Amino acid sequence: MDRSELLEIELATLFGVSQILSQPCPLEETLARVLQVLHERGELLRGTVSLVDPASGALLVSAIHGQHPPDDEPVRYLPGEGLLGMVLERGEQVVLPRIADEPRFLNRLRLYDRELPFIGVPIQAGAGQYAGVLAAQPPCRDQWLLERARFLEMVANLIARGVQTAWEAERERGALTAERDSLRRTVRGNHGFDSMVGHSQSMQRVFEQVRQVAKWNTTVLIRGESGTGKELIACAIHYNSPRAGGPLLKLNCAALPDNLLESELFGHEKGAFTGALNQRKGRFEQAHGGTLFLDEIGDISPAFQAKLLRVLQEGELERVGSSQTLRVDVRIIAATNRDLEAAVEAGEFREDLYYRLNVMPIFMPALRERPEDIPDLARFLVDKIARQQGRMLAITDSAVRLLMRYHWPGNVRELENCLERGAIMSANGVIAPDVIELSGTNPRGAGTILSPLPGKSDLDDPDLDERERVIAALEQAGWVQAKAARLLGMTPRQIAYRIQILDIKMRRL
Repeated sequence: MDRSELLEIELATLFGVSQILSQPCPLEETLARVLQVLHERGELLRGTVSLVDPASGALLVSAIHGQHPPDDEPVRYLPGEGLLGMVLERGEQVVLPRIADEPRFLNRLRLYDRELPFIGVPIQAGAGQYAGVLAAQPPCRDQWLLERARFLEMVANLIARGVQTAWEAERERGALTAERDSLRRTVRGNHGFDSMVGHSQSMQRVFEQVRQVAKWNTTVLIRGESGTGKELIACAIHYNSPRAGGPLLKLNCAALPDNLLESELFGHEKGAFTGALNQRKGRFEQAHGGTLFLDEIGDISPAFQAKLLRVLQEGELERVGSSQTLRVDVRIIAATNRDLEAAVEAGEFREDLYYRLNVMPIFMPALRERPEDIPDLARFLVDKIARQQGRMLAITDSAVRLLMRYHWPGNVRELENCLERGAIMSANGVIAPDVIELSGTNPRGAGTILSPLPGKSDLDDPDLDERERVIAALEQAGWVQAKAARLLGMTPRQIAYRIQILDIKMRRL
């Protein structure tokens, strides 16, 4: 063979290698195909690729032409150990006319022909950094040994780019997996049973129901007034269920008219209606394998109730504008603040849909029915607001007592809004009674709605500090300073002075 024939062989081989490396394939498969091309076109036999293990720094044999490296215990070489380790340690090519003449040849792979030459070249990952070693045997001892070594270096340079790309992709996948797992742990922690606040008997009953129903795929209907935390219960059920790895999608049924609600839940085909420029999957399809939370389910129209019933019964739907039936595997959690039984009696809600939804009802008590939970809830919400605002916040015991005397028509949502307002108005980060505004929903749109306070005995409570005692007197006196002064046995001038030095914000009722 003359030089022109060798050059032709190398060009054809290089073209084949570049084609393989340009295709998206798993790294092991890519390396095996490269070695096959070297064997079939390049006359470089018994090719191996060994890659550096980042953890130990040793060479692991990752690809062998015509063989699969053992999965349980891959052959490895330390730097300087054997021929492959020698290439890695030197960082330069090793060319042997006859492999049997090299005393450091260990023959661990039981692969090489001892009578043939050996070429090993480093796979360079950067300046002074090596990703591995490419090695092969020419078919005979001839004058082209150094030429073949230079060609193998060219192939190693191409492999290096592929290896780096694969390693970077693996690092990114690892980072994304770690981030995903961290987010899942955070979400499950936020929606875990330990994060549920409330020690009242009614809430403990709810928590026990959630623990039990979360294990199964049963349809759940969460009942209760607005602001009681129905969505949080739905999240807790999903993230503590076998479907936690699947999606959780939410939809407020009262927010959309029937035509948009149908498209939102079932999806639509391109051109199904004006503005449908592309095909779109609905919430049911998107939630396949997971959970769909339908809030305000009691507000959907009777016409749409029939369409929804079929999906719940059969697990089948058609996108708007399509006749193709799609099957979905979705757990339904619904919620409503309406009296569905009365709606069924009035003919406003289908009885069959009611029974389909009401498999496992969970009733959320109103906040006014469990005032003993308000202290824990208040402190939990203050901590949450503090994280949102990025500062330290605290709430005084007197402020908590004030919250416990309020009717809370808006339930926990109103409590959170009230505390957020108090945090905004608190310059020193302490939420005290004077920064809490309980306006409620009275017809005039203002004024504090509080149940009557106990008599003068509250003012003699030894647990009250001076500031809390003055505020309590002002509350009992309707925030009239002269009346509060009489309750405290002070003159109007004395209480005005106390209000000033104690930094009490006067209310106008």
